Amino acid sequence: MTTARYRRIVLKLSGEALSGEQGYGIEPQVIQSVASQIKEVAELGVEVAVVVGGGNIWRGKVGSEMGMDRATADYMGMLATIMNSLALQDSLENNGIPTRVQTSIEMRQVAEPYIRRKAIRHLEKKRVVIFAAGTGNPYFSTDTTAALRAAEIEAEVILMAKNNVDGVYSDDPKVNDDARKYTEISYMEMLSEGLGVMDSTASSLCMDNHIQLIVFSIMEEGNIKRVVQGEPIGTTIKGD
Repeated sequence: MTTARYRRIVLKLSGEALSGEQGYGIEPQVIQSVASQIKEVAELGVEVAVVVGGGNIWRGKVGSEMGMDRATADYMGMLATIMNSLALQDSLENNGIPTRVQTSIEMRQVAEPYIRRKAIRHLEKKRVVIFAAGTGNPYFSTDTTAALRAAEIEAEVILMAKNNVDGVYSDDPKVNDDARKYTEISYMEMLSEGLGVMDSTASSLCMDNHIQLIVFSIMEEGNIKRVVQGEPIGTTIKGD
């Protein structure tokens, strides 16, 4: 069995990645596929933390465009991430993988509150930990949550799983046929070229804490395991 390149990872899933072709809500086949791929990685002995977005249920940006208070819209988005996290936890445990959901907004009847040392202990016991409700603060994205939690738990890499692209391109490949895919790029280049992989706050956190980021497609079965084993798929983003 091929060994894993990383000891501890943060897997960043967009909410849209769970909605499949329907584009809204949770597609059962998709979330089961994601759970089985995470199981493959966990069985390599890798400690896995997951951050899930909520865009398949609610986007704070849409709420603010409707005239809703931005903070209220963002809190609603945090609740959406909790729904996704509980669904993923259920799928993982149906696959025999012990899983804990930790939320940044306390709701003890549903999940544990986020406690850094407890999260690390779960990981050491080979439990998958899902970080829900973002940072617990409005105006911060789940990309920033992934960067923050990765720094806190001392993860070696963030795996950013995409459902609509297989890496980082110089332009939108669906619009521009001449868009070139990057194999490797620095955070500074990503920011200066405005590539929009993640927001500037998340990028700065990753860069300052020397956290590697790999952007890849989750639509091909087994890709998470391939990335963890060091196969050169997707785009690797590093510090200068």
